[in-house]
Amino acid sequence: MSGALLGLGLITFGVAEAIFVFGILMLLFGAKKLPALARGLGSGIRNFKGELEAPPDDRDDESHDA
Repeated sequence: MSGALLGLGLITFGVAEAIFVFGILMLLFGAKKLPALARGLGSGIRNFKGELEAPPDDRDDESHDA
């Protein structure tokens, strides 16, 4: 799989890159704001996944009947 990614010119994301990105985030946001930022990102992802798995509302069916 990595051969196909490298053939397309895509770069893989490893441990060194993750540490680098974390360091940049620390510089930009500071150590006190990172937990709140991560919590917000996590809750946003959970809400998005929940909306994808939720059944459609009954109100949508009523609007098509009228």
